[in-house]
Amino acid sequence: MTTLTSGVARAGGPATAWSADPYTVALRRGRGPLYLRRGDGWLLPLDVERWCEAPDGADRTVLDHCRGAVLDIGCGPGRLVSALASRGHRALGIDVSPEAVARTARSGAAALHRSVFDPLPGEGRWDTALLIDGNIGIGGDPAALLRRTAEVLAVTGSLIVECAQAEGGADVDERCEVRVADGRGGLGAPFAWARVGPAALARQAAAADWVPAGRWKAAGRAFTLLTRGAAAP
Repeated sequence: MTTLTSGVARAGGPATAWSADPYTVALRRGRGPLYLRRGDGWLLPLDVERWCEAPDGADRTVLDHCRGAVLDIGCGPGRLVSALASRGHRALGIDVSPEAVARTARSGAAALHRSVFDPLPGEGRWDTALLIDGNIGIGGDPAALLRRTAEVLAVTGSLIVECAQAEGGADVDERCEVRVADGRGGLGAPFAWARVGPAALARQAAAADWVPAGRWKAAGRAFTLLTRGAAAP
């Protein structure tokens, strides 16, 4: 298991970090380079180009598992929200980046400039929620995020999480402080983040009364479908 824990500075916070350059610049251009930069200099590449394009084959496996009304948490530029709407779902994206919300709206999809921890429309009635593109890391506390999604979803609702993968098959379970970086010296404000692999997600999910109902891989990406324990067969 790969684990990193560090103190998390509260200055700025995620809303500030994702609302400022270089993330905003990258979204406006529709391309990177863009990274999450840890304090020790380690860089996690962010796939801005893929986020700004139509859903790929791996994304479509996620869309195929969605049912009913769908909430995309950390929707980015809105590729999944747009695709869900075109499939006839009632779909809403939320994101703390104004530019991400604006891009989603320009695509014709619905989005709100909102944190998942803020009051949300339809709380307790969403059928599916998405935490894709590493968004299980939002807030740096996966357990808290899983508890919050349980409040947002209907008791029969499901949650689809994209998990981190490490080389060699090691589990990933990491809490750290990061900044958005452009690789050329531009840095956003520090904020708390997490990376969670499938095994670590299963442990966190059990503590929040979620039950793994399916796992799959596509195009080198790993996904887990969670259902509420009370509603599981």
